[in-house]
Amino acid sequence: MGTVEEALKCPVCQDIFTDPVTLPCGHDFCLTCIQAVWETDVSHNGPFFCPECQIFLPSDLTLEINTRLQNKVKDFTANQPSAAELQSTTSSRTTKSSSTIHCDHCIETPTVAIRTCLTCDASLCQAHALLHQQRSALREHTVVEVTRDPLSLKCREHRDELKLFCMEERVPVCCLCVLVGMHKNHKASQLHEACDDFKKSAADFRERVSDKYSRIRFVLNGDERLMMQIIDAEETYMTEWLEAQKAIMEAQIKEIDNLRASSKSLLQETNDLQFLQFFYCSDPLDLAPVQEVDRDLCDPEKLRTVERLVDDLSVALAQHFPRMWSYLSSPALDSSTAHPKLEISQDQKKVYWRRQPVDEALSPQPYDSQYSVLAQESFTTGRHYWEVIVQDKPYWLIGVTTGSVHKKDSPNQSSSSLGVNNTSWCIYHADGQYLACHDTQEKQLSVGKRVRKLGIMANLQKGELSFYDADSMTLLHSFCVQCTAPLFPMLNPCIDVNGLNKHPLTLFLIEDSWSPQSLLD
Repeated sequence: MGTVEEALKCPVCQDIFTDPVTLPCGHDFCLTCIQAVWETDVSHNGPFFCPECQIFLPSDLTLEINTRLQNKVKDFTANQPSAAELQSTTSSRTTKSSSTIHCDHCIETPTVAIRTCLTCDASLCQAHALLHQQRSALREHTVVEVTRDPLSLKCREHRDELKLFCMEERVPVCCLCVLVGMHKNHKASQLHEACDDFKKSAADFRERVSDKYSRIRFVLNGDERLMMQIIDAEETYMTEWLEAQKAIMEAQIKEIDNLRASSKSLLQETNDLQFLQFFYCSDPLDLAPVQEVDRDLCDPEKLRTVERLVDDLSVALAQHFPRMWSYLSSPALDSSTAHPKLEISQDQKKVYWRRQPVDEALSPQPYDSQYSVLAQESFTTGRHYWEVIVQDKPYWLIGVTTGSVHKKDSPNQSSSSLGVNNTSWCIYHADGQYLACHDTQEKQLSVGKRVRKLGIMANLQKGELSFYDADSMTLLHSFCVQCTAPLFPMLNPCIDVNGLNKHPLTLFLIEDSWSPQSLLD
């Protein structure tokens, strides 16, 4: 059924054909769609072209309804579910339909919009998007990917397009902001230039960091080669010395053996004259005494020195490595623990204040007056670090709580007291003010620069829970956590008022995660 339906869809409006016509090149379109595409500033007599294959067509082309294709469309629509059946479809389909954005210019036959014109504040289907590209009067309009809220891409103060970027405050601005507004006399550049500059800056950072690591690897590899060469040289010289000592000992043993043989033959001499002549007249044998091997001469002192130097280097590196980011993880959010007024993204990494109103009669009973959600993963041992992107949200609350809190199977338990009981720890941000909260105690924190990413380090081996500015790795506050129950990361995006706090809390994720244990392998 899906293949048949695709074959009966107009490539312009992406809907079932209405009065289909077939061009000489063989491609089919709705009559109104192809007429909208050909509605250009040039003469209505042409030039005509096919939007699919871009082939130019005769100027005297006459469009006629393809009755055979139209009959197929009628047969297909006749087999579709009735209105009563459509009424009983699943809620997921209804949700999907309600989220569809339609073209503002297609009044009689609603079509799906694929682009948004910020200049016109209008959503455009494929046909009208092509029209914007072809008409000279519309070519200067700013057309972007379709969005339900085009005003979010404009200046709130002047309702003008955000075409510039303020280099001093690092925010997108409109032209009026720079001329007469809050960013007057600020240095600004065009968005695409600022984007290119930032990309180039990021590439430069990447290159410099890579170069620094190359230098570190060069130094470490050189140090390793030096130490291995010292060990090899010590082995060579020690082997030569032992071989020399062996030769000396063998020569002494040979002389002793000769002396023993001479003595034995002398004792067996029967001629008294020869015996006395040899015994008294021959020179005495002068043999060097056999020395005991000095063990200190074989002591590998330099080898122990090399090992100690390597240990010193390891200790020096261990002060900074493995880094906290080595323990970085990205736990997924547990939508079953989310308050009904919260919305969890499909990848389970973002939590929003729900944009659409909730029908309380259909929603589960609130089990938590705090608008929060827990992570699926809990921690009982080891070290764990994760980051939450908060950007410019004026209100948020982030921390950890024990598993006995915030669960639907424990409706009498409530995390509305999060941060003021002995089973939860958190940082609360309210319009530039930061509070560390735990067990009825609140401590105001001195934070010099606004936190845009919050890092949380749970070192359960030491019983420490620390919060950081994840960009500068500046410690904000540490809690002493003495708890045997599992700890769950918890996010609370707080209530959105007038769209000022609508942005999500996002769990930071890197694709190639790894374990610090790999350093020891």
